[in-house]
Amino acid sequence: MTAAVAERLPRVGALPLQIRHERLALGLLLAGTAALYVSDLGASGYSNDYYSAAVQSMTRSWKAFLFGSFDTGNILTTDKPPASLWLMTLSARIFGLSSWSLLVPIALTGVATVALLYAAVRRVSGPHAALLAGTVMALTPVAVLMFRINNPDALVTLMVVAAAYATVRAIEAASTWWLLLAGLLVGFGFLAKMGQAFVVVPGLALAYLVAAPTGWVRRIRQLVGSGIAIVVGAGWWVAITELWPAGDRPYISGTATNSVLELALGYNGLGRLLGDSKHGTSGGERGGGFASDPGLLRMFSDEVGSQVAWLLPAALILLLVGLWLTRRAPRTDRLRASLLLWGAWTIVTAAVFSLAAGDFHAYYTVTLAPGVAGLVGMGGYELWKHRATLRGRAALALIVALTALWAVVLLHRSPDFLPWLSWAVALVGLLAVVTLLAKPATRHWATITATLVMLTGLLAPAAYAVDTVTTPQTGGKPSAGPEIHHGGKDDADPQPKKFEISAPGGDAELTTPQLGLDPAVVTLLQQAGTKWSAATVGGRDAAVPALASRTPVMCIGGFSGTDPAPTLDQFQGFVAAREVRYFILPEPSRRFKSPITKWVQANYSDSVVGGQTLYDLTRPTQPQPGPAR
Repeated sequence: MTAAVAERLPRVGALPLQIRHERLALGLLLAGTAALYVSDLGASGYSNDYYSAAVQSMTRSWKAFLFGSFDTGNILTTDKPPASLWLMTLSARIFGLSSWSLLVPIALTGVATVALLYAAVRRVSGPHAALLAGTVMALTPVAVLMFRINNPDALVTLMVVAAAYATVRAIEAASTWWLLLAGLLVGFGFLAKMGQAFVVVPGLALAYLVAAPTGWVRRIRQLVGSGIAIVVGAGWWVAITELWPAGDRPYISGTATNSVLELALGYNGLGRLLGDSKHGTSGGERGGGFASDPGLLRMFSDEVGSQVAWLLPAALILLLVGLWLTRRAPRTDRLRASLLLWGAWTIVTAAVFSLAAGDFHAYYTVTLAPGVAGLVGMGGYELWKHRATLRGRAALALIVALTALWAVVLLHRSPDFLPWLSWAVALVGLLAVVTLLAKPATRHWATITATLVMLTGLLAPAAYAVDTVTTPQTGGKPSAGPEIHHGGKDDADPQPKKFEISAPGGDAELTTPQLGLDPAVVTLLQQAGTKWSAATVGGRDAAVPALASRTPVMCIGGFSGTDPAPTLDQFQGFVAAREVRYFILPEPSRRFKSPITKWVQANYSDSVVGGQTLYDLTRPTQPQPGPAR
């Protein structure tokens, strides 16, 4: 990583002082990013309990580690491939399971993402453009959010940005090896979040196809090879899982046929795009019930706009400006190639997310952020170099004015958040426009102008980034920044409460009240003495008792409670063999998703412990026959 970022810093004729300044700026960028992403991480507790519970199981079973099982009994996997869980599990195996051991590796993937984006832009446009691109990436609210929680989006973002860096290197000399590496990285990104890693492939392929300095036949042949590398990077785990005897591995959650390929094409593939039950999602009601309706303007909607779109209009305009400025350059021009790479990345990603009719969360747009940052860094710096011309200054002034106006619109969607900020952005934007049109005549005047321009674009998202850092992020639907005007980050999820966690470095546990489970229930689970201390329906209902008691809890039906595993016959067999002690009555929304719930209620008496309804599966109300054979 260090070699990739530092490579080519010394240029022919460059002064040692210039090199030191550049390295100092890069160091400050990465140190500031690390501080932002790591600050007060413990306040979010286990963040997404569902994935944290899986990590707990994976630290205790290598089989669970390989498949990404939710519990050590390997009943089901999680609803995503296990790559991001591998990262957290290795940390938890070394440092013990705690909030810090789970979340610090995620934060470091954010720092690495910023470093690789800097390196990719640096090779084409120089340190100033790279520094701007890295800063935009680091301060994008959704990036701050996703590099501080344990969802798989962080790792897939790192992988695709690494693939972009490898593609930039490949374009320089038509390098087959760098292009193959790009394919392998995209493939590994698939193992973090499946099809989302493939959304950026058109941008990478277009840039190489247009600009690589070799014949078109070889370019096509190399791209085919890179496609094969993608299959290899993703396919090795898919092949292991598909070839492993189904009865000897966990059920693939999110599928009807226990197949990774179905998960990739259905629940995590076409289902996200088409939003129909045939492909594994609930349909297109409000984008699967998670965010704004599908449409070309979704990226600018209330739920999504403040997450990632602060500089999206500017990025799209700067793409056009950059392509115009390089219109007479030779085919192999590297600047235009990178503009095509980040431009197609941005347009395709925004289009896919905008039109997806299935389950969609606003935080998915973290993979859009590198494209926006790359365009702003490269396009902005190229246009800045034309500030001596009236046309250049006018174009800059127009983009700055539009950016300020759009920031004010977004800020007004959260009117209770720093009411003075919209006025500050408007004032800074006005000053930036005035100084631009005044044609800076001195170096100091140009520095002041550049500072005002950057403040116009970064002041508001930076404020949202800080707000994100100071807000604990828990649950499955996190959101960056303050509440929007029509009712909050998510009406279905209450605001997360503050957790008190010990300092990093130890194997700190969250206490039972912090996880929302009564100590009496925890004691029962810890004294169960069975393979699974308890079972319940749905991932979230199973995760909390598993983490609070540090015991295996069976997750019936997977994350949503609808997977056909375990079957009623299998569960009856576990009960007959006294391998599971308690059944925890799930929340009402999941109570009737599994026939197991009805069977337990009909054959076992309940008791209320600490406000939680439990069934002791060793004490039936009447003698129970064995499972059907």
